[in-house]
Amino acid sequence: MTKRERVLNAVARRAVDRPPVAFWRHVPDVDHTAEGLAEAMLAFHRRWDLDLIKVMSSGVYCVEDWGCTVAYAGSPNGAKQCTEHAVKTRGDWARITARDPGAGALGRELDAVRRIRKGRGDDAPILHTLFSPLTIARKLAGDRVRDDLRADEAAVRPALEAITGTMIRYARAALEAGADGLFFATQCGTPDFLTVEENARWDAPYARRVLDAVRETSLVTLLHLHGKDIYFDQLGALPANAVNWHDRLTAPALGAARRRRPSGALVGGLAEGTTLRRGPIEAIAAEVRDAVRQTEGVGLILGPGCVLPLDVPEAHLQAVIDAVRATPR
Repeated sequence: MTKRERVLNAVARRAVDRPPVAFWRHVPDVDHTAEGLAEAMLAFHRRWDLDLIKVMSSGVYCVEDWGCTVAYAGSPNGAKQCTEHAVKTRGDWARITARDPGAGALGRELDAVRRIRKGRGDDAPILHTLFSPLTIARKLAGDRVRDDLRADEAAVRPALEAITGTMIRYARAALEAGADGLFFATQCGTPDFLTVEENARWDAPYARRVLDAVRETSLVTLLHLHGKDIYFDQLGALPANAVNWHDRLTAPALGAARRRRPSGALVGGLAEGTTLRRGPIEAIAAEVRDAVRQTEGVGLILGPGCVLPLDVPEAHLQAVIDAVRATPR
């Protein structure tokens, strides 16, 4: 099977020669330029011969054009942070207006997608990373977005509309630039941030609008549900044909998720912050085998629950590759 065939069969829950495998890692030293990001993504892909390419833009590229100051502050997983939020007061939401998806930081990332598409030497699907509108609003303001929504929803709603419209245009532009699909993340679907009712009001509907806009043109839409105690059933109903979450850290386990979400691929099985980071190699191989057992090897893409820590040893990544390739056919 080619990589694309393998991934698409997994998404359709058809038989595969082996489960597809993918993992992803930030590159904070070089992700501030399109050339640096693209070269790093292509080098990582060639090194590990993965079945898909997740474009590892910094997690805050999406708020630079709205005025956030971003920097890498030494996070173990390589993620950059907003060192100065664009929204500091409730009145600042009025300054969050629509942006040109082809200009500024957004345009820079589209350039990286074009370069990756040009340099890709196989048919592995390229997935560009986008975030739900409420997640972007949270990056713009920190947790005050929740407090402002609770206190004065009307002050925030126009900003959410502007973000959503911009992201719809940007998602379409990413596909036109050469991405085969999207890695679409929400970081708002947990009870430590919102109630399930608030998520249904402020996160899921806006996310759905972005995903609906590319439903017919995105080859693979991989939904990432970030955090603990996620609202799996509510957010898992969004229009995506693959879902990824911290399955080794929080419910549901892969087997339970397979029963609760009867179509599409499940992406997970690897505990990136513990087993994959510390080993030993046999424990890593055991996680791979367990993921295959839970899913019967159908509808599974082996991957981490989230981004790899920067210090995961190469020998541990090789253990994943070896274990997947040893999977009985």
